[in-house]
This record gives sequence, structure tokens and C-alpha cells, in this order.
Amino acid sequence: MENDLGIIKTEIIRVLNENGKTRGSELVKRVTNKVGNEKMVYREISSLVESGEIEKKVHSKSHIEYELINLSESANNQLKNLHKELETSLIELKKFHNETEQIKIDYHQRVRTIIHFIHIVQSIEGIMKLLSFYPTFKQDRMFSQINSKVRNFWESIMEIITHQSEEEFLNDILDNIRITQINLENVN
Repeated sequence: MENDLGIIKTEIIRVLNENGKTRGSELVKRVTNKVGNEKMVYREISSLVESGEIEKKVHSKSHIEYELINLSESANNQLKNLHKELETSLIELKKFHNETEQIKIDYHQRVRTIIHFIHIVQSIEGIMKLLSFYPTFKQDRMFSQINSKVRNFWESIMEIITHQSEEEFLNDILDNIRITQINLENVN
């Protein structure tokens, strides 16, 4: 029973995350279709209102809306943190690019470093893809700024790769980041 309530709570928050303000009847219907029964869903919604996780707005007896509290503020803070991480990585990439032009860095060190930066930008890109399914994140002005910086990041990586003197540099990078090299035993 306790496990069911956790699943119901998660589903309520997911629905509110996707839609923002949601009418009570629609929220209960969508959550009930996935998990639980109507009585349990109403109890969990009341519990979330009492704990302050969601806000209840009564317009009339038949028109009650629910929404997550400060979701847009939370979304903006999460995007700001992601933006800060991206900025830091871009600065490191530019620093690395300057170092490769000024001093001779070992070939394997350059390959490893570029692969490291590719993994960073892929991770951020993956997070942005996931967040794009939530209107609250997609509507935030930081969302488009981060996507623009991700494109700049890829361009900087490609610029560094094309300026390497070794012809096999790109091939070595591609050989070392192939998905087929991932140990499939670790995948559930």
C-alpha cells in the first residue's frame, strides 16, 4: 500500500510537471488511468496540498485546479546550473585549444581530452532532450540559450579536430567513442 502511494504521488507530480495548471477532474482521471483507484488518488492529492508540494486553487465547486509550487522558478534554477556547467566546460575547451596551439601536447592526451569534451556535451545534450518534453523547461528563456551554446560547443570541438596535423586524429576519436564498445552486460 505504501509503495502504491509513492507511485501515485510520482504520477501526480509527473502530470503536473507536463501540464502546469491542471483541473482536478482531469488530474484524477489521468493518474487513475495509470495507477491506483480514485479514492487513493484524491487522498494523495490532499496529502500533497497539505505538505505544500502542490497548490490548490478553487475557482468554483466544479472548477478546482492544481499546480506544482514554484515549478518555473525551480526550472530556471536547474537551467542556470546547467548553463553554468556548460560555460565552465566551454572555457576549459578554449583553454585546451590555446594550449594545443602554443605547446606540443602528446597525441594520445589530445585524443583523450577531445573525447572527454565530447562526453560532456553529449551529456548536456541528453539532459536538454529530456527536459524538452516538459513545457515549463522549454518555455524558459535559458532553454534556447543553452541549446545555442551546445551548438557552439560542437563547432569548437570540430574546429579543434580539423586543425590537428595528424590525418588519423578524427578516426581515432571515432574509434574510441563508438557505442559498440560499451559493455552490454551492464545494461538492464
